[in-house]
Amino acid sequence: MNYSYFCPCPRGMEGPLAEELNEIARQSTTLKVHNQVPGGVHCSGKLTDAWRINLHSRIASRVLLRLAHGGYQNENDIYDMTLAQPWEDWFDVDHTIRVDLTAIKSPLKSLEFTTLKIKDGVCDRFRDQFGKRPSVNTRTPDMRIAGFLDQHTFTLYLDTSGEALFKRGWREDTGDAPLRENLAAGLLRVSGWKPGMVLFDPMCGSGTILAEAAQMLAGIPPGARRRFAFEKFHEFDSEAWLAMKGSFKPNPLPTEPTIFGSDISGDMIVMARNNLQRAGIQFEVPLKQIEAQEVKPPTDKPGILLTNPPYGERIGVRGDKTIATDDMAQAFFSAFGTTLKQRFAGWSVFLFTADLSVPKLLRLKEARKTPFYNGALECRLFRFDMVAGFNRREGALPKESLPKHVPPQAQ
Repeated sequence: MNYSYFCPCPRGMEGPLAEELNEIARQSTTLKVHNQVPGGVHCSGKLTDAWRINLHSRIASRVLLRLAHGGYQNENDIYDMTLAQPWEDWFDVDHTIRVDLTAIKSPLKSLEFTTLKIKDGVCDRFRDQFGKRPSVNTRTPDMRIAGFLDQHTFTLYLDTSGEALFKRGWREDTGDAPLRENLAAGLLRVSGWKPGMVLFDPMCGSGTILAEAAQMLAGIPPGARRRFAFEKFHEFDSEAWLAMKGSFKPNPLPTEPTIFGSDISGDMIVMARNNLQRAGIQFEVPLKQIEAQEVKPPTDKPGILLTNPPYGERIGVRGDKTIATDDMAQAFFSAFGTTLKQRFAGWSVFLFTADLSVPKLLRLKEARKTPFYNGALECRLFRFDMVAGFNRREGALPKESLPKHVPPQAQ
């Protein structure tokens, strides 16, 4: 049987996600990728295709299976639609549940009340059939149910993923304001980096960008080290799932390093090294403790420099002391810009930041800037093409429009 799926993603990553899903669909005769909407991509296929996306997608936040879609006038319509779904075909009354609701331009007054009506619809269905209701667990539920309301229609989803897909299962240590793994993977794709190309992150923090790139180079699926909600569905075929998980072929280990990182903090370097190890990386990713404005290219061959530079207090970390001032940020980016101009000719430099003044601080003119969201934070991916000679920034930044639509479960 075929199902409709919605794969939410960080806003701005819809195009890269659609591209990735089309690559995953080449392994399946039944997975079809449909339209992109702000905040995600619609697709369809068998239940095993949801397994496949969960296992292989680096950019999706979740894989939501659509159970119902229709018009509504009030909360009772939503209750009735939820009550009519055969929840007992999917999971047991003993499984715990959580309900999340997202709305865009819905006329309903209270989302909390509507969320309660969805929960009641699920629970009453079980109570009518078995005389028991499933318990609610908002922290670690067995089953997550997602609702999405627009002005006229209601869509009800069962989450096949469980915990959000950016939780790969390897990260134990993070620094301040860590970049989510699926956003890091999307930035790698948008930058044009491919396994085998030189990659350098001079402000690597806990190593998220490096770990995502290293897993791609190793051929390790992002979902290989975690569990999913669909493993608790009725009639789950564990043998078929193990066969799917075991069917990927790891790539041969590289003979020379192509992925490099550095950070000002020795603690961060230790953290990044531990995270790479837990991510299953069995080859060397050289890491160095050095200030970003002092770095040199790690290879003779130009490559891609991709980093999420620190902002605010993170710029001023020196041991246990933190000095955070606008002057320090200005001095830091000015020195880093000089380093890029003097030492990184031929490189493509990508900086992902919420600070829209970074090109001005670097005294560089961006070749491109792409809007993305890191959670609720509006950011840009700035691209600088480092040509030989001086690359002075001219003119002001034009304004771009950003997606306004927030999808279900896009966190």
